[in-house]
Amino acid sequence: MAKDLTSPVLVPDLGLAHDQRPHALVIGAGLGGLASAMRLGAKGYRVTVLDRLDRVGGRGSSITKEGHRFDLGPTIVTVPDVYEKLWAACGRDFHADVDLRALDPFYTIRWPDGETFTARSDTDAMVAEVRRLSPRDVDGYKQFLRDSRARYVVGYEGMVRKPMHRAWETIKVLPTFGVLRADRSILGHAKARVKDERLRMALSFHPLFIGGDPMHVTSMYALVSHLEKEYGVHYAIGGVQAIADAMAGVIEDQGGAIHLGVEVDEILVEGEGRTARARGARLADGTVVASDIVVSNGDSGHTYTHLLRNLRRWRWTDRAMKKRRWSMGLFVWYFGTKGTAGMWGDVGHHTILAGPRYEGLLRDIFIRGHLADDMSLYLHRPSVTDPSVAPEGGDTFYALSPVPHLGHDDPVDWAAEADRYKEKVAANLERAIPGFRERISAEVTFTPEDFRDRYLSPNGSGFSLEPRILQSAWFRPHNVSEEAQGLFLVGAGTHPGAGVPGVVSSADVLAQVVPDPERLSPRAAAPSTPQRMAAE
Repeated sequence: MAKDLTSPVLVPDLGLAHDQRPHALVIGAGLGGLASAMRLGAKGYRVTVLDRLDRVGGRGSSITKEGHRFDLGPTIVTVPDVYEKLWAACGRDFHADVDLRALDPFYTIRWPDGETFTARSDTDAMVAEVRRLSPRDVDGYKQFLRDSRARYVVGYEGMVRKPMHRAWETIKVLPTFGVLRADRSILGHAKARVKDERLRMALSFHPLFIGGDPMHVTSMYALVSHLEKEYGVHYAIGGVQAIADAMAGVIEDQGGAIHLGVEVDEILVEGEGRTARARGARLADGTVVASDIVVSNGDSGHTYTHLLRNLRRWRWTDRAMKKRRWSMGLFVWYFGTKGTAGMWGDVGHHTILAGPRYEGLLRDIFIRGHLADDMSLYLHRPSVTDPSVAPEGGDTFYALSPVPHLGHDDPVDWAAEADRYKEKVAANLERAIPGFRERISAEVTFTPEDFRDRYLSPNGSGFSLEPRILQSAWFRPHNVSEEAQGLFLVGAGTHPGAGVPGVVSSADVLAQVVPDPERLSPRAAAPSTPQRMAAE
């Protein structure tokens, strides 16, 4: 489907000169870049997508080894609505292209004391779970659900799909944020509603899936509990990779082009200060790609500190980006097993193995930058829903452990620690899937260093900037770049933030702020002398 581009010849638009529509260059074929290309194609742009990997999907891509397909990143689809609207904008039916399956239960949390908490769509079933764990917390839990819905209305319906590059859009919601105690952390809010320590963890851990410290990110993230109940938790047959492949299919049906194995080295800008304008990009092999607008799906930190390294920036300088708080790193062990179908029958699609500590572990990961001996793990077992992920009779898993990112004062030396840490992960996994190591048939491990090198993620962070309140909305790198006209940002490092719904919604925001192609003269913004710009 997507094509490889290996020619080192300087070209203005990768062979699409016959198409005189305004040209949009999208850097990165992650979910945000693919969604943006779909939106731009629907608006009438001629679209080119470039990515350095060999598969579309970015962090949502996959690798296959010994017949096991490993989804490398996101595994949960929580808001199908964002895809349905994206496909509809392109005149397509999402469900005709992707086989989406609702999961119930959503996930199970297991604690070291043997107790469990199973999340489901049914409110009565959830109340029964709370009552079983802690009868005194039933009323507090019901209040938490009401809190969750109120925050959903303000924070999700009111802000996620809305451009936030003007300060007023953030300022005008501050009174409501005050009423909802957005200054309180999500963990602090859970503490205000329930007394049981296990329930406090169960109601507050969700920001970890988008890189946030529950002890410090805003209580507005209680809205995730309502999102789960409102939209459910789903899995796409074929994994998120199948969604990415379907997105690529829409782009190519629109006449867009996707080139893989191509690394963008620099965004080319003419002028400086308020007159600076993005004019295209130079590839690592020297090829210059001219365009009328540039959309970066690269991490905002990488976009500003590397791709715009030769531009004098006024807000997102190297120093400013370094001072930001970054999301944690991830240690991920992908492994396949043989002859295990039907084993470990109590282990479903999504399981969270909680460690003995919660707050102390969060401090080690986010504040101290210390690689602790204990851990909490997310265990993904897609083969219980999708047999295609493993050879017949086998299983495919991944175990994810939040760890410190590489930007702390004394970063973890993963070359020395990776094998030792994997042994500790294995010891914890034995609680849920005893004897699994003897049945492993394929395995791959990723550390924060792999996230840094594969995804060009600053500090090897798993989710770009941490979603603290002063790094959200207007305070986050804008979808409309402040540094150069004609440059736009999408993906986890910009508004609305990380997580699949946020990343895909950033393309919805893009569609609202990018100029309609009719307002641009065809190729008006393309450099007239690409060879000269490459030399500069």
